[in-house]
Amino acid sequence: MKITEIKCKTALSKSNLPGLDYSLNCYRGCQHSCAYCYVPNVLRIEREEWGSFVDVKTNIPVVLSKELIKKKPGVVGISTVTDPYQPVEKKYRLTRYCLEQLLRHNFPVHIQTKSNLVTRDIDLISNFSDVEVMFSIGTLNDSERKLLEPNSSSIKNRLDSMKQLSDIGIKTSVFFGPVYPTIKLGEIPEMLDVFLEHGAREIMMDKFNLKSGIFENLNLVLKNHPGFSIKNLKDKEYYDKIRNQIMNYKESKELRICDAF
Repeated sequence: MKITEIKCKTALSKSNLPGLDYSLNCYRGCQHSCAYCYVPNVLRIEREEWGSFVDVKTNIPVVLSKELIKKKPGVVGISTVTDPYQPVEKKYRLTRYCLEQLLRHNFPVHIQTKSNLVTRDIDLISNFSDVEVMFSIGTLNDSERKLLEPNSSSIKNRLDSMKQLSDIGIKTSVFFGPVYPTIKLGEIPEMLDVFLEHGAREIMMDKFNLKSGIFENLNLVLKNHPGFSIKNLKDKEYYDKIRNQIMNYKESKELRICDAF
């Protein structure tokens, strides 16, 4: 893993994602190495390089502190093209330092992660007047998670972290995506029960984003795992059935569903 310390000129970028006004990315690149990640397409990075490097924006907390004085208050998404709590954050703590600045100016914050490291910053997160922590979970099968998200936190650690945050009153949610193609339709209610039991009150669901190179990369990663069927990746009927099950489940539970299918 190549770690490079760099300087950035800006910290906050305008976001076009629903519910977010700004995006904040302390790192360029991601150690989680998810096989289905669409970010290489967005940042125009060669797919074979993704997961092999991280650029660390060492001055971003200082740049952010100056921008917050001038920016109109709005929801800051942390992060949108990298995981804010990937392993390198243990050393550099840039996400934490940026949270300190955002808290000083009381900007609303939306954190999305696959890491239980987020609980390290529970002292800061719990003091925001408007904050949400969303955990990305596309399967409850940790063996399958290891295939496609090799360097991310285990599913159990994510669920336990979500419950820890929820139990002290922090709004928590699940990005149920991409929905793994190995999930059987009958498993959906049980999965949603698990999310609810661990504190989620909102679920955003999404399928695999098959931008150029992603399907080919998934085939490459899974070629030696015949038990992991990927035929459903392009099966619209499969995802429609998943969506219908989730929507039917919602009718009997206190659960908000956001559909990105």
